[in-house]
Amino acid sequence: MLIVFSGLPGTGKTTIARELARQTGAVYLRIDVIEQAIRDAGVLAGDVGASGYGVANALALSNLQLGHRVVADCVNPVEESRAAWTATAATADVALVNIQVVCTDAQEHRRRVETRTGDIPGLTPPTWQSVSAHEYERWDQPVLTLDTASATATEAVASIVAHTAMP
Repeated sequence: MLIVFSGLPGTGKTTIARELARQTGAVYLRIDVIEQAIRDAGVLAGDVGASGYGVANALALSNLQLGHRVVADCVNPVEESRAAWTATAATADVALVNIQVVCTDAQEHRRRVETRTGDIPGLTPPTWQSVSAHEYERWDQPVLTLDTASATATEAVASIVAHTAMP
């Protein structure tokens, strides 16, 4: 099973994705970590473009083919990146679960973004201005939407486990 978390920075997706991976023993892939490693390697002069998603999809496929469950943590803002995850799941012949994490309380979302500290060396957390201007296309396929304005991370993980019938 490939479980792909999508949503703007500061919605809580990393907190939920990490906890889901921990509880289920899934392989955890975080685009921010992959993209920062590419930047640190100096091969793309700072603009990693879609390369982080390409690496993440390759790592996901490799792990799925070994029989592992994979949790991918990313913004996943456009149809192109979403289609790549769909293709990865199809190639591995596994179920794809798309999860969109939102925070419908704009003040709370802004507070989270403005008070967060980075946990990836070298990566500066985004500003509220960059988050609110971030491209994010509407979904045109089924997606489980979790609103962290009204659900805790623990409740969100329980909802995902119930939705996917994971042990």
